[in-house]
Amino acid sequence: MTRAVRLGPRSLLTLALVSAVGVVAFGWPFLAPPTSRVGTHTQDAPWLFAGLLVLLVAVVAAAIAESGLGPKAVAMLGVLAATGAALRPIGAGTAGIEPMFFLMVLSGRVLGPGFGFVLGNVTMFASALLTGGVGPWMPFQMLAMGWFTMGAGLLPGPERTRGRAEVRLLAAYGFLAAFAYGTAMNMAGWPFMGALASNIAFDPHAGVPGNLARFVTYCLATSLGWDLGRALVTVVLTLTLGPALLRALRRATRRAAFEAQVTFEASGR
Repeated sequence: MTRAVRLGPRSLLTLALVSAVGVVAFGWPFLAPPTSRVGTHTQDAPWLFAGLLVLLVAVVAAAIAESGLGPKAVAMLGVLAATGAALRPIGAGTAGIEPMFFLMVLSGRVLGPGFGFVLGNVTMFASALLTGGVGPWMPFQMLAMGWFTMGAGLLPGPERTRGRAEVRLLAAYGFLAAFAYGTAMNMAGWPFMGALASNIAFDPHAGVPGNLARFVTYCLATSLGWDLGRALVTVVLTLTLGPALLRALRRATRRAAFEAQVTFEASGR
């Protein structure tokens, strides 16, 4: 299968590094012990991690681009990112109607995990600028969407699985990954609550079991309906529009011939 971006050893290492830092940035409330001094900076830690994630995501994007993001791939990236950014405001204010997620699933499947990670980051960045959603949460959204789109490119059977089986696989992935995205974003914003909701807010003095119970309650109380709506919309759009869009993306990928080598023949003079 033609891939717009081939991940080399350097890109894989950099991607693994930023993913590891991302896991810490999202999950630090469960990783820091109650005696840690991090707990005394509950309001500061998300900002520090957000700044670090911006730098690391930029490094990963640069490393992946260096491994083979040519002009054709950049053009494809621009078209898909602009489309995804334009789709995001459609569901603004309506619980769970976020059609951009199904586009990310299909794009990651066809164009591969490397392109998918870059596409997820760029799309979320562009949509944040479009909707005025720039803030300390944006780097977390970019990284989470990068993982979301990359995961679709890592699904098994990219060469063999086609037709209804592939569409059902993508729909199932979209359903589960939509919940995972929502949970990750809840984890990023949860420490900001402070004392606004003492029963479900992060408690730096509580242990992992206590904070985990608070976090689960927080997710159920604040975002379950939104996450379920996002998952269902992703499934419905994937099942209905997925086959046609998969064919269109694969046709565009074949015509682009990302991996074709450009050669110049000497003049006959």
